[in-house]
Amino acid sequence: MSDVPSVKGAWEAKIVTLFPEAFPGTLGLSLTGKALNEGLWRLTPIDLRTFGEGKHRNVDDTPAGGGAGMVLRPDIVDRALRVARGGTPTDPADWPVIYLSPRGRPFDQATAQRLSRTRGITLLCGRFEGVDQRVLDAHQVEEISLGDYVLTGGEIAAQALIDATVRLIPRVLGNQASTEEESFSDHLLEHPQYTKPASWAGRDIPDILLSGHHGKIADWRRAMAERLTKERRPDLWRAFCAAHGRDPNEDREL
Repeated sequence: MSDVPSVKGAWEAKIVTLFPEAFPGTLGLSLTGKALNEGLWRLTPIDLRTFGEGKHRNVDDTPAGGGAGMVLRPDIVDRALRVARGGTPTDPADWPVIYLSPRGRPFDQATAQRLSRTRGITLLCGRFEGVDQRVLDAHQVEEISLGDYVLTGGEIAAQALIDATVRLIPRVLGNQASTEEESFSDHLLEHPQYTKPASWAGRDIPDILLSGHHGKIADWRRAMAERLTKERRPDLWRAFCAAHGRDPNEDREL
């Protein structure tokens, strides 16, 4: 975390985790790190272990009904979430509490945009076999998944979610227009990118990009974005067509 005073009302991420030392991690680098140091957003790790019980600060116990692994206890997690809620809005729309879980709703660009418009978020990083359902229900916790796979804990997923969200906060990227043209901004993947040299390893930059005709360049980029989306992500292509009143099965020249 940075000692630089934050901008008044700056977006904040509170992370309840057994490994607070994992933060800021990659979030402290590049543009997100620069924005963190400038106080454009705040990061507050909360060590779940400090709320544990006994000599060893235990935070988990065996699953009710039997089974392998351990489950994070509801009373322990509740204490941590109550501390995290201090000073935050009670409306989940203003400050959602999120559990990084493989059974959650898939994380996407639209979710990142929604979260970037909140005042902040609290992230619960799971471990072991998960978290007691009762505490998730009690705190109206939203479950979000980074993908259809299982990680050993929620810390990596939390960093990815924060990175995708923070970069959408005004002034973080510097050029906000870049977020309007990148992948998923309109249900489309991003068009191919090129830079100098104009010819490399027998491969040339498409002539249209060197023409200086901005209208034709925009048309080419749009056509390429549509082509890539149709070929690689039929699900996104169907969503794009639905939003624009087009038939996803039409044989249209792109």
